[in-house]
Formats: sequence, C-alpha cells, structure tokens
Amino acid sequence: MPKRVLIQLDGDPQPSTFDAVVAVDAGADVLLRHGGVTAENVMPLVHGAMFTRGGSALASSAIFVGGSDVAAAEAVATRVAATFFGPVRVGVLVDPSGANTTAAAAVVSVGRHVDLSPAVSAVVLGGTGPVGQRVARLLAGKGVRVMVASRSRERAEAVCDRVRERTVAASLTAVAAPGSFEPASEFAAAVASADVIVAAGAAGVTLLDPAGRAAAGRARVLVDLNAVPPSGIFGVASADKARVDGAALCYGPLGVGGLKMKIHRAAIERIFTDPQSFLDAEELLAIGESMG
Repeated sequence: MPKRVLIQLDGDPQPSTFDAVVAVDAGADVLLRHGGVTAENVMPLVHGAMFTRGGSALASSAIFVGGSDVAAAEAVATRVAATFFGPVRVGVLVDPSGANTTAAAAVVSVGRHVDLSPAVSAVVLGGTGPVGQRVARLLAGKGVRVMVASRSRERAEAVCDRVRERTVAASLTAVAAPGSFEPASEFAAAVASADVIVAAGAAGVTLLDPAGRAAAGRARVLVDLNAVPPSGIFGVASADKARVDGAALCYGPLGVGGLKMKIHRAAIERIFTDPQSFLDAEELLAIGESMG
C-alpha cells in the first residue's frame, strides 16, 4: 500500500502547525506543506498530486486547503476543483482557520437538543467572522430562521446575501449588534426571540453580557466558541458540554472542541479513502451528524 501523502495548501506564509499535527495524528504518513498558496499559483501543486500516481494508488494522495484568510482559501479550493478532470482527482478537505469543522461541530451540538427546522430561530453573534458565517450557512441550510448579528449591519447583510446565493430558500436577517446591550434595540428583540444563540466572535470579546443573557429567556441552547477569556456569552464556561443553566443547555469551546477534532480526523480519513470526496462545510456537517 502506498504511503498516505497529504498536500497542505495554506495561504499564509507559514503553513499552520495545528493543521499539520492534526493531519499526522489522523493518519497522514507524509505531509507536504506549502505556504503562500493562491488561486493563481496552486495549479502546478494540484498537478503534482494528480499525475504522480495512477490507479488505486491515487487514493493515497489528498489535499488539505487551509489558511487564516477564508475568502482566499475558498478561491484556492475553487481552483483546485476546476483543475481536476475525469477520474484524475484526489480527495480534498477545505477547512481554513478550522472554520468549517468548528461550525459543523457547533451545529451538530445544537441539533442534539433542538429539531433544526423552520420552527426554530437562531442568533449567530459575530456572524460575519469565518466561523460565524459558516454557522449561519449550515443552520440556514437546515431551514432554521437565522439572525446574523454584527456591529456592522452592512457586513451582516453581505453574509446573508452570500448564504442566499447558495441556499435560495434560506431565511436570514441581518441584525445590528451594539457594543453594549440596549433593551429597546433590535438586537435585544432578536436575542429575546431566539431558540438558539451561538457566539462566534473574536477571541476574548463578550458578545452577550449579563443583561443580554438575562434577556435570552427563550433560548434552549447556548454555544460559545470563544476559547479566550472572557466568555463570548456571559455565564457559559469553556468546558461546558450540555450543562443545564435555567431553561438552556450550555456549550463552551472545549465542549464543542472534542467533536470538532473527531470531525477533522474523520474527514482526513475520508479524503484518503474516497478520491472523489470534496469536503466543505456541508459535507463536514454530514460527517458530524453521522457520529450520533
């Protein structure tokens, strides 16, 4: 059996060490790390994966697309897909900044307690960031009515528009989130009406303060993905995993992180066993849901 070779394509000057360690732990025998990868220069790297092995041996080569710039990584992934032809292709995992696996794990965690459907409303705090955008996309894809909250209504509207381009029937609303909770604001109304609240903002920033948390009386699940103190949602601890807090179940970043890592490892295994696989956020969500 040929050695499993994973080609790590990262848009940053130095490829992510985190992604490299996870890849090795997930079963890659050889890791080829490339930094500074763009949509303009990626094609020769893809050809190197496609043309060095033939037949069943091709399945032992795979590509991981990462980097901190999610939009740039998506452009690279699009070019990778366009470079393949016929059966000459390898498995691909797209997970810049861990956004796809983290979002998938968050949505799977929510779905364990709430029947994701149009009857459910969700607020995504920090909804214009890498993870927040994907949480909104995945929830909307399940039919959930999603409110994308951001300090910039314009940026929140742009996220809603991008999700609608992928899922025409998606129900999304942009909500302006002030720096502090204001009881009479549209943000307060959104929080009060939400069945689910997911915080996916910048590290160390509280997006739902004590007043906001008190207003979230309808919420059945609270998920905070911020691993750096203070909490993104007041009262949610880092290690929370379905902890009961009043009427809500709470998940912290470590409570979601274990599932995120399982999804990541399973995805690495998938791209080495199915050279036709191209794993983006939706495919990673399906992998997470299959874990029960």
